[in-house]
Amino acid sequence: MTTFAIPDRAFSCTGSSFLVKNLCCGFFCLLSLSSFAQHPGYHSITDLPAFKKQFTAQSLTVSTITSNFTQEKILSELTEKIISKGKFWFKRSDKVRIEYREPFFYLMVLNGGKMLVRDDQKENKINTSSNKLFQQVNRIVLDCVQGTILDSKDFSVLVFENDNSFLMEMTPSSRVLREFFQTIVLTVDKKDHSVKSIKMNEPLGDTTTITFTDKKLNEPVPDAVFTL
Repeated sequence: MTTFAIPDRAFSCTGSSFLVKNLCCGFFCLLSLSSFAQHPGYHSITDLPAFKKQFTAQSLTVSTITSNFTQEKILSELTEKIISKGKFWFKRSDKVRIEYREPFFYLMVLNGGKMLVRDDQKENKINTSSNKLFQQVNRIVLDCVQGTILDSKDFSVLVFENDNSFLMEMTPSSRVLREFFQTIVLTVDKKDHSVKSIKMNEPLGDTTTITFTDKKLNEPVPDAVFTL
């Protein structure tokens, strides 16, 4: 069993699965197996090329992101929810920090091609360029930073909208990513094109929803935040 939430004392978590899901969490913040009926209140976007152009242009204006987040993990075998809280930082073009603070401490820092993972017990440093899976994830982050994720060969994407938000439903095309995700649903604020929430649906029925609050865009973030 794998869990996206911080390592809970009651659940096991394979290393590569946990890291990839956390990496994807950070990367999708820079930014089908389910149907339209599953997105009530939204309708299909009428001009997809115009949306792609606008989304790309807006992505290029974001140099830093700082945000709080709340993560809700629902395991298919249990009725209880696992709630985690923390803080997220991004600095263009390849610096990400994801820090879980409640109920346990867990830290991930990505800086260039290297990554630091730390919890209460141990610390690991990883060279992502030595792993094909992480290379693929790095390609995804580049697409997110450049605003070209809608043209990515790693996903097929459906886009919907309502008065306040865009909704992007992303279905992995690659076999490797399908092992981790069935679909990823991003809700994007129309005001600034920042991500309001991410819902990750896993093949075995587990779901993870991350909601971002107190977002700050383009405010100074020191490089020391991303020290490995």
